[in-house]
Amino acid sequence: MTAPRPHPGHQLLAGRTALVTAAAGTGIGFATALRLAEEGALVALSDRHERRLAEAAERLAAATGTKPPAIVCDVTSQTDVDRMFATAVDRFGGLDLLVNNAGLGGTAELAEMTDEQWSTVLDVSLTGTFRCTRAALRHMLPRGSGCIVNNASVLGWRAQRGQAHYAAAKAGVMALTRCAAVEAGPRGVRVNAVAPSIAMHPHLARTSDGALLERLAAEEAFGRAAEPWEVADVIVFLASDYSSYMTGEVVSVSSRHP
Repeated sequence: MTAPRPHPGHQLLAGRTALVTAAAGTGIGFATALRLAEEGALVALSDRHERRLAEAAERLAAATGTKPPAIVCDVTSQTDVDRMFATAVDRFGGLDLLVNNAGLGGTAELAEMTDEQWSTVLDVSLTGTFRCTRAALRHMLPRGSGCIVNNASVLGWRAQRGQAHYAAAKAGVMALTRCAAVEAGPRGVRVNAVAPSIAMHPHLARTSDGALLERLAAEEAFGRAAEPWEVADVIVFLASDYSSYMTGEVVSVSSRHP
């Protein structure tokens, strides 16, 4: 099945301010930043790769006419996380939306996995999401409004060989999402997550086994991988008023069912 083409925005997020982590490159993070901007949001980008982050900011400026704040941040560093939020809040005067996109994968059989491999993936994908969620809540809860969307994965539900560390981290992101939502809901802040299956982009194609990617894409009901903007569209929905009565949900962005 041929992928559909991206569609115009509808100003669903007009006047909102947003921060997207791991937004450099060609994947879900940049696609999300672009879609948020196309829907009217003021967007700050963050990534730990300074050069790629600057390139992403230029690309977003070329597409939207507005150059976004670009904040270098390693989500494994609390100092970096604190500086990232302080910069975004100072630039915008407040923050309405956080998209936790930072994550790290890898492939290793469990019996051969080192403590370092396990800890590195968990520190970025789960603990990094915790650090950023905590920082966002400390800003949003006193305001009585805000929205957080976490990027999980269908591997939080499904088993895949060589992915014990990544699957455990993403299952943890799902649980973190639900617990944060219960705590934040009474104070006007929503927390949800998306769980993509496979979203194809050049960086993934360069760094992953091609035969595996082809097999995973073929197993989807549409016979293809998602485009990053298709995942971003679901994030836009969760960030918008169209999902105003949704919190603590993990929305699968996949055409394959277990």
